[in-house]
Amino acid sequence: MPSLFDPLTLRGVTVRNRIWTSPMCQYSVLDESGVPTSWHLVHLGAFATGGSGLVFSEATAVSPEGRISPRDTGIWNDEQRDAWKPIVAFIEEQGAVPGIQLAHAGRKASNWPAWGFDGKTGTVPESEGGWRAVAPSPVAFEGFDVPEELDAAGLDKVVDDFRAATRRSLEAGFRVLEIHAAHGYLLHQFLSPLSNQRTDEYGGSLENRARLLLRVVAAVREEAPDAPLFVRFSASDWTEGGWDEHQTATVAAWAQEAGADFFDISSGGIQAGIRIPVEPGYQVPFAHHVRSTSEVDVSAVGLITTAEQAAEIVESGQADAVMLARELLRDPHFPLRAAHELGVEIGYWPPQYLRARWRR
Repeated sequence: MPSLFDPLTLRGVTVRNRIWTSPMCQYSVLDESGVPTSWHLVHLGAFATGGSGLVFSEATAVSPEGRISPRDTGIWNDEQRDAWKPIVAFIEEQGAVPGIQLAHAGRKASNWPAWGFDGKTGTVPESEGGWRAVAPSPVAFEGFDVPEELDAAGLDKVVDDFRAATRRSLEAGFRVLEIHAAHGYLLHQFLSPLSNQRTDEYGGSLENRARLLLRVVAAVREEAPDAPLFVRFSASDWTEGGWDEHQTATVAAWAQEAGADFFDISSGGIQAGIRIPVEPGYQVPFAHHVRSTSEVDVSAVGLITTAEQAAEIVESGQADAVMLARELLRDPHFPLRAAHELGVEIGYWPPQYLRARWRR
């Protein structure tokens, strides 16, 4: 089995290790333009200098109505594309691979940002900069307004928006693309029978519920024939009758046939108030199930907080890489520290920081 600090090559893109930065929403585009700012440069750049192999942007909207909140980043116009360029360049200059997560929030769009609004939740009214959300069915997420059901033209627009966002992402310099089909956002809403109540070719059977995702995967692959393509799944709704790891494994295999290369396995998000039995590594079994059942490459995420834990996940074959989020917020240099703790010699300490390198 590979080790945590072995490189991994996908479609000619080599990632220096298997400790990767997970997409993390920042809600920091204060002018609500979707244009990334100096915050995003410093935030993402810190993970690159800290030794992460692959650094993903936050969920980046493919259209204005696809934003989770008015303060999300976007990639639906050229101004946003150009603002991403120096951020991407800095990540790559530090030896990390820049990746972008392409997202559409669906019925969870137009949400109040997680900070700065005195704890407001639910749908931002149009009078305060919000908009009408779209979804597979007119079924609201708890505490949100009822969304508009997507018709055939709306579905085509979603696919076209992902295609255009892919083109701009490549122009910005991103080397890896990820389609967000997790955490209760639009593509997950189509996959889950809890949120998809359609009776047409996009609802009912698993093949139908997966149809939009597979169209998006095919469109992104067509636009980006050479870039590694990830799909992030929630492998479980943690609710009886919902989406589960078995359906995830099946659809992952279909997505691989459609052009996806790698699968980022998380869970939850389709319903509010679900009690999830959270513990260290609690989502790793989902990643292992998808990997072993469908024979696809996967990453694991979820309360991975120590070097030993991360190494065991990769070296035992449960996943091909680990995605870290909160632990990297606490310590952006976790990969450098992990190498020291595991006794691994690496050659990508920033020269500006060498005086701080741990000595044995």
